[in-house]
This record gives sequence, C-alpha cells and structure tokens, in this order.
Amino acid sequence: MSANRENTPEKTAGRIVGNLDPAIAARLKQDDDGLVAAVVQQFDTREVLMLGWMDEEALHRSLTTGRVTFWSRSRAEYWRKGDTSGHIQIVKGVSLDCDGDALLVLVDQIGAACHTGSATCFTGRDLGAVVGEKPEGEKA
Repeated sequence: MSANRENTPEKTAGRIVGNLDPAIAARLKQDDDGLVAAVVQQFDTREVLMLGWMDEEALHRSLTTGRVTFWSRSRAEYWRKGDTSGHIQIVKGVSLDCDGDALLVLVDQIGAACHTGSATCFTGRDLGAVVGEKPEGEKA
C-alpha cells in the first residue's frame, strides 16, 4: 500500500499506514482500496460469524491488542467490534490465506456478531441453493 514503512505511521485517506510488521505487510495482497477481506469465525465451534475489511493498521491493531479492529468502508474510519454495542470479539488467532488476499480471524464472540442483533451476519439469510452430493467412490 505504501512504500513508507518506517517507525512513523503515515496517514492515507484517513487510514494509517506503517505500523504493521513489514514481513506481514509484504505478504498481503490488498485490493485497490488497500483492504483485505477478514472472515471472522468463532474459535471453538468454527461457526462463521461475519465478514469485515482490514487495512494494514486494522490488522496491526487486531494482532497487537487482543480485540478485532476493522476499517469501515461506509464511515471511512476504524472501528473496534463491540465498542458501542458491547458485543466484543476477543482475538484467538489470525491466519492469512495461501494467496495473501484474505484473513481468517478466530475469535471468542461475546454477544451478537451482526449489527442487526443476529448471532451471525448469515443467520436467517439462506438463499436456497441446491445441495450437491459427493460422487460415489470419492473419499472425503
């Protein structure tokens, strides 16, 4: 996102650049807005809770504070899950996918994950897909 990776963070379009470990930043493949999709999953049940967006600073904060921070595309600001709702996400682990363009954030979710009050952002939103079956003779 930025060539400036010195100790002093740089602000770009309201976002802070420069605090993330350069070795981690080099592995990220950000979109044109400098963001990476972050899939949030309950650490013990593996239930997918939500999808958020992180830039380098949001990832840095999530890795170093124990609480999940996102970049809000609609409000153009950082937000830490639960600061206003009390429904916090405690970080249990963060992984980068093989392509470097998505994060998996394992959390202990306290309260609802969705801003609508639903347990997850996917609760009650099934699209009715045809359920496929594994071909006979195929192993798991």
